Amino acid sequence: MTLQLVTAEEDYLKQKKRAKHNKSHHSYRRKNDAHSIKQNLSNSRAQKRGNGKKLGWKKQGGVAGKVDPFVPRSEHNPRELRLWAKRTGFVFDYSGEVGTSGSEKFEAFGRNGGGSSSKIEIDPVMGRTRGKEIEPESHGGATRVKNGAVLDGRGRKEKEHDGERKVGLNGNANGVVNRDGNGNGHGVSAVAPVNEGEEDKGMIRSICFRKGRSLLMEVSLIYYGLQHYLSLAGSLVLIPLVMVPVIGGTNKDAATIISTILFLSGITTILHSYFGTRLPLVQGSSFVYLAPALIIINAQEYRNLTKHKFRHIMRELQGAIIVGSVFQCILGFSGLMSVLLRLINPIVVAPTVAAVGLAFFSYGFPQAGTCPEITILQIALVLIFTLYLRGISIFGRHLFRIYAVPLSLTIIWIYASFLTVGGAYNYKGCNPNIPSSNMLMDACRKHAYTMNNCRTDVSNALSTVAWVRIPYPLQWGILIFHFRTFIIMVLVSLVASMDSVGTYRTTSLQVNSRPPTPGVVSRGIALEGFCSILHGLWGSGTGSTTLTENTHTIDITKVASRKVVVVGAAFLILFSFIGKVGALLASIPQALAASVLCFMWVLTATLGLSNLQYSQSASFRNITIVGVSLFLGMSIPAYFQHYQADSSLILPSYLVRYAAASNGPFRSGIKQLDFAINALMSLNMVVTLLVAFLLDNIVLGSQQERGVYVWSRAKDIATDPSLQSEYSLPKKVARHCCWFKCLRV
Repeated sequence: MTLQLVTAEEDYLKQKKRAKHNKSHHSYRRKNDAHSIKQNLSNSRAQKRGNGKKLGWKKQGGVAGKVDPFVPRSEHNPRELRLWAKRTGFVFDYSGEVGTSGSEKFEAFGRNGGGSSSKIEIDPVMGRTRGKEIEPESHGGATRVKNGAVLDGRGRKEKEHDGERKVGLNGNANGVVNRDGNGNGHGVSAVAPVNEGEEDKGMIRSICFRKGRSLLMEVSLIYYGLQHYLSLAGSLVLIPLVMVPVIGGTNKDAATIISTILFLSGITTILHSYFGTRLPLVQGSSFVYLAPALIIINAQEYRNLTKHKFRHIMRELQGAIIVGSVFQCILGFSGLMSVLLRLINPIVVAPTVAAVGLAFFSYGFPQAGTCPEITILQIALVLIFTLYLRGISIFGRHLFRIYAVPLSLTIIWIYASFLTVGGAYNYKGCNPNIPSSNMLMDACRKHAYTMNNCRTDVSNALSTVAWVRIPYPLQWGILIFHFRTFIIMVLVSLVASMDSVGTYRTTSLQVNSRPPTPGVVSRGIALEGFCSILHGLWGSGTGSTTLTENTHTIDITKVASRKVVVVGAAFLILFSFIGKVGALLASIPQALAASVLCFMWVLTATLGLSNLQYSQSASFRNITIVGVSLFLGMSIPAYFQHYQADSSLILPSYLVRYAAASNGPFRSGIKQLDFAINALMSLNMVVTLLVAFLLDNIVLGSQQERGVYVWSRAKDIATDPSLQSEYSLPKKVARHCCWFKCLRV
């Protein structure tokens, strides 16, 4: 900034005489306010007309000692400027920071080597810029700039050597803000004093504005947090509606498990947001654990179990989940995951995740087909919302695209209630209140299954579940451990890790961030293992993992905030304490839940295949590997499932394939090992993972063709502050977890 001072030597002498005749510089300015402003305006206008003339100041009487004029130069000393300003009465105010005195601001300006690139000419007496016309107004010290904006004080005090003056919101004297063409505040000191009443009013308005803005931000966080989890409702709460009826549990048991899943999902999401990868990802019960749970449930020794069957099987599942989760923790904290990441590519992740969704094709519509009058409408409505109405905005929100699943489910649920009340599922001679008793009557036997799956008044959960219930560990009893379930869950946890790796990579690109380091990925996998241990202790029936649907939710909501996810998780924990919430969700008819799951499983499969976008999807090598992996992943399990099917089993057709582990072709003489191997080879996702992993790493291909994941390096996080805030642990936690560095996590 260049200061152009054109005053002559005698002008400075007269200014010196003027300073002697007045007690203080401010008192003189107040007395001659109007006269000084008019003179400054005339000088400013004259300089605009310019023609290169030098302007002189009007004589104000008196002769004083000689003061050397200031000669501007580029290599100026800030202290010299300050001393000259004291001698000449120059008042300056450069910085826009609050609560900084004029001398401190000028010294900061000198240390920084300048400020704005634009040149500003300052009046040496009035301390004002000459670049804009300032018109005085009688607004208690307010000043109106040429564009008509009125700017007043904000009641902050600042002490100087020559008295006390008021500093505005941007640090300017008397609360006057003047900005250059770039919108930067460059200290304009006004002349008129600020009224104390106006200062108080200004302060009150400022406080009210900040409080209102803070309240608006809190409301927005709550709204977006609930929105985030509502869009994931199908993945979070519908798994118990598949498992509990198969185990033999009641509607009250289903409500208890749903509340437990909500509680654990909230806890694990908060843990992952602060101590995991720190990406805005929701943790919850995954479909990866559903198929192995159905295999364990349909084991031969549990088929004739009647007394306490539900509790016994839940304890068996809890023990298996905990052991598999311990392996996942070891995989992450030992650093083995960082080594394994070198062998994991989109060609491996894509078919593996797709197989998770495609594995339930035998359950989807066979279960939903019992009530086609509501399930077909449910599937059609969710497709209409997601495909045809996705671009429609209501109140600025794409409600149909974001709330496709909960909105369509609510509409069809109400429609099914009208059908139930209207008698659509009433059959002559059959009791609609107790459908299970109808199995004894030949005339009602064929209608009992329809009534149990379609009626909306079958569940008694709302009347039996308490209003307040807090989930607690070991709520189903002491855990049961078996070697056969250990082996199954260890490989299933490996599949869950592959799923999470793909989600980490995709989400990091969605939020416009660099990918995490292998150490951060290992830390996230290890924490997922710890969260699955919590699921095993509390008894949710499944393990915890990063939901694949996270990427879809971020894409449709355009919200990828860690705070939003944490706030939503807090509400999940709150809802889990309200027993009626779980009871209401447990009252969803079985057929209606199956139709929603049809869409969720399709979404999981398509999200898995979308990982191919990071490789050369047109490459014949990649197409062949993915195709062979998916085909063998469906065909080999079918061979194991139908090798020696027991036709005497009284099971629905969609569960027969999960009962094949006890009668598979692998027979070594060790029953525990036979069950484990037959069970693993009947799981589509496990076979698909093994085939894809083997082919991708033995068939030659360039890194670009394979789409090898490129992860960030540890030194990138150390040198990039933005990456540190995204992936590094909180400072207090990192201080007490120095041993993480030894493990490179």
